[in-house]
Amino acid sequence: MSLATAARFARRELRGGVHGFRIFIACLALGVAAIAGVGSVRTAIEAGLSDQGAVLLGGDAQAEFTYRFATEDELDWLGSISTKISEITDFRSMATVTRDGETERGLTQVKSVDDAYPLLGQMELDPPMPLPQALDGAEEVPGAVMAPVLADRLGLQPGDSFRLGTQEFTLSAVITREPDDAGDGFGLGPRTLVRTSDLQGSGLLAPGSLYESEYRLLLPPGSDLDALKAEAEARYRDTGIRWRDARNGAPGIARFVERLGRFLVLVGLSGLAVGGIGVSAAVRAYLARKTSVIATLRTLGATRGTIFLTYFLQIGALSLVGIALGLILGAGVPLLFAPIIASALPVPVVFTLYPGPLAEAALYGALTALLFTLWPLARTEEVRAATLFRDALDSAKGLPAPRYVVATLALLAALVGAATLFSGDPQVTLWTAAGLLAALVILALAATAIRWLAHRAAPLARGRPALRWALSAIGGPRETAASVVLSLGLGLSVLAAIGQIDGNLRASISRDLPEVAPSYFFVDIQPDQIEGFRARLADDPAVSRVDTAPMLRGVVTRINGQDAQLVAGDHWVVRGDRGITYAAAPDERTTITEGAWWPEDYSGPAQVSFAAEEAEELGLSLGDEITVNILGRDITAEITSFREVDFSTAGIGFVMTLNPAALAGAPHTWISTVYAEPQAEAQILRDLADAYPNITAIRVRDAIDRVSELLEGVAGAIRWGAGATLLTGFLVLIGAASAGEAARSYEAAVLKTLGASRGRILRSFALRSALLGAAAGVVALAAGLLGGWAVSHFLMETRFDVMWGSALGIILGGALATLLAGLAFAWRPLSARPARVLRARE
Repeated sequence: MSLATAARFARRELRGGVHGFRIFIACLALGVAAIAGVGSVRTAIEAGLSDQGAVLLGGDAQAEFTYRFATEDELDWLGSISTKISEITDFRSMATVTRDGETERGLTQVKSVDDAYPLLGQMELDPPMPLPQALDGAEEVPGAVMAPVLADRLGLQPGDSFRLGTQEFTLSAVITREPDDAGDGFGLGPRTLVRTSDLQGSGLLAPGSLYESEYRLLLPPGSDLDALKAEAEARYRDTGIRWRDARNGAPGIARFVERLGRFLVLVGLSGLAVGGIGVSAAVRAYLARKTSVIATLRTLGATRGTIFLTYFLQIGALSLVGIALGLILGAGVPLLFAPIIASALPVPVVFTLYPGPLAEAALYGALTALLFTLWPLARTEEVRAATLFRDALDSAKGLPAPRYVVATLALLAALVGAATLFSGDPQVTLWTAAGLLAALVILALAATAIRWLAHRAAPLARGRPALRWALSAIGGPRETAASVVLSLGLGLSVLAAIGQIDGNLRASISRDLPEVAPSYFFVDIQPDQIEGFRARLADDPAVSRVDTAPMLRGVVTRINGQDAQLVAGDHWVVRGDRGITYAAAPDERTTITEGAWWPEDYSGPAQVSFAAEEAEELGLSLGDEITVNILGRDITAEITSFREVDFSTAGIGFVMTLNPAALAGAPHTWISTVYAEPQAEAQILRDLADAYPNITAIRVRDAIDRVSELLEGVAGAIRWGAGATLLTGFLVLIGAASAGEAARSYEAAVLKTLGASRGRILRSFALRSALLGAAAGVVALAAGLLGGWAVSHFLMETRFDVMWGSALGIILGGALATLLAGLAFAWRPLSARPARVLRARE
C-alpha cells in the first residue's frame, strides 16, 4: 500500500473529530505560545531600542571619558565630524535639604548639561515648562529638576531649595519623562539634572572626582558609523575614549533583555517538555483504543509501514493544529496587551508580527511533537492480526525497533542543537537540557518505585478498604502513575528549582551581607580631606572598622600588547572602566596566592597585583603585561602577584593594585567603607557631610534594596514562565485523569456490585489522587533541590539552604492538583449504573 492509501485512512480517522486529543493540542499550543510570546516581546523591545537608539543615547553618537573633560584637540575632532554637540557629566552626589534646623540627605545620580541638551527627544516636566527656563532658577539661585521619588523622599516642592556639594539650587519642577534615561544605565540614586556651569565651585567636579563626561553628537546625514568608530578608536584609543553610536543606544538594557529573553525561552522549553509528556500520553491512550482497528487492518493486508504512516499523518495533522494555535496565541497576546506592556516598560517597544520568534517557536513545537510521538507510534508495528482482541500496546516489549530509537536520539539532538543555536549561550542551554533529562530519568525511576511500593503496601492496609483499593490501583498495571509523576513532577521540578534559586538569592542579599557589609561607602574624598575624615571616626566607639584606599579609574586597553577585548572577549574587567588603587605594602587582610609584592620603596617599572579569580578567567599568568589608560595616559604594568579579592562583602575591593610610583602625580580621590552600629549611622553621616559637602555617602543597605528591586522583577518574569510550565503539567494531569475514566468506571461498577458505598469508593479515588500527587511533589522537590543547588553552587557561587516554605508548598501543591483533577473525573464513574458498565465490557 502507498502513502496515498495511508493518507486516505488518516483522513477517515480524523472525521471522528479530536476527541481524546484536546489535551494533546492544548499542551502543544501552550508550550509553543509561551516560547513565541517571550520571543515576540523580546524582539519588540529590541526593535524599540534599535528604532529609538538615537533618542535613548541622546544623539547619533557619543564619546565618553572618565575623570576628565575632552581636550581641545578631541573637541576639535568631535566638532569636525558633527553638526551639533552637547556636553554632559554624570556622577553621584548627595542632595541636602535643611529645614527647621534638621538636615536630610538623599543619594542622587546627577546629570549636568549644557544649553544644547537634549539634542533629541523632549524633557517633560511637572509643572510643564521648557528645560532652559527650569534650569534658570530664580533670584540668582540656579534651578534644578529632580525625579519625583527623590523630591518626595526629601519633602521638596517646586520653589524649595537644596544643596549639591556647596552649591545651592532651587527645585523648579519634577521630571516626568527623561528622553535618554534608559541609555544612562543602572544608577543607585534617582536623577537630579542641573547645568554644568552652575557646578563651578561646588567641589563636585574637582580633579580626581568620580564623574564621566559624555559628548553627544548629531552627525550629518549619510555618516558612516563604522568608519567614525574606527577613526575614533584609532585616534584616541590611548586617551581612554569610549565610543558608542545609535545602533547600541542602551547597551546594558539590550544585553539584559537579550539574556533574560533567552533564559525565559529555556524555561518555555521546559514547559514544552512537560507538554511533550502529555502529547506522548495522549497518543499512547488513543492508539490503545485503536488496537482492534489496527489488528483489523493487518488482517486485511495492511503493512506495518502503512499503519505507521496512517497514524503518523493523523498525529502530524493534529500537531500542526496545536502549533498553529500556539503561534496565534504567542503572536496575538502581546499585540492585544501591547499598551499595558509598553506602559510597564521603561524602554520603547515596537509591537508587530515578527516572523523570527514565531519560526523558532514553530521549530521547537514540531521537534517536540516528533520526539514525543515517535516512540508510541512505533508500537503500532507490534500489533498483529492475532491480537485483535488484546491490548497489544500495553503488553509490547520495552523498546521499539532500533531505527526508531536512532530517530528519537537524532530528534533529541536536533532539539538541543536548535536551543543551543538560538539561545546564544551553549553552556547554559546544555546544562538546562541535561537538567531536564536528569529530572525525567529521576521521575521515571520514581514512578516505577512508587508503583512497586504501592503494590507491596496494599496487603498491609487490611481493615482500611479505601486505602487498600487506592494502593492496589496505584500499583496495578493499568494505573496512570507514570503519567502523573512525569507530567506534574517535571512542572513542579522546574517550579521547585526556581523557588529555591530565588529564595537563596534573596537570602544571600538579606541574610549574608548584613553580617559583613559596611554601613556606608564614601566616595570623592579629596586627598586633603582624608586625614580629617579618619580623625572623625578614629575615636568613635560606635565605629568598629574603617577602611580607606586611594582610587582612580581606568580602562584596560591591552593585554600583552594585544587589544584587551580581543583577548578577553566580553569579560566584565575589560568592559568599561575599572577602579584602580595603589599600595606600597599589602594590608593584613590581603592574601597573596601567587607571586610576591614589590618592596615598599620600589620605584622601578610599573607592577600590578591582579585579582586571582579574574586573572584565571582571563587566562593571565605572572609576568604578563596589562596596559591601563588612566586620565588619557597609558600605563603598562607587569603582573607580579595574584591575590584573593572577595567582592561579595560590599567592602573595598580592586581588581588591580599598582605600586605607588606608577601613579605618582595622577589626580585621584579616596574611598572609604565605615562599619558602625546602626544607631550611630545618622550622626556619622551628618558630621561628615557637614564637614565635607563634596563627599558622597552611599548607604549599603539602600544599594542592596535597589538591587533587590531589580531581582524581584527578574524573579517575577521567571515565575511567570515557570507558572506556564506548571499549567501545562496540570493540563497533562487532566488528560491522564480523563484517559483513566473508563477504567475507574469499571472499577466503581465492580466495587458497587460487591457492596461498596459511593462514599467509600470516592474516598479511595481521592486517596489515590492525593497519594500520587504528594509522591510526585516529593520527587519533584528532590529534583528541584538538586537543580537549585547546582545553579546556586556552580553558576551563582552562593550558599545554598533549603527554602522550606517553598518546598512544602510544592508537595502540598502536587497533592492538591492531583486531588482536584482526580475528583473532577470521579463523579461520572460513581454515577454510572454497574449493570450498564459491566455489560459494555462483555
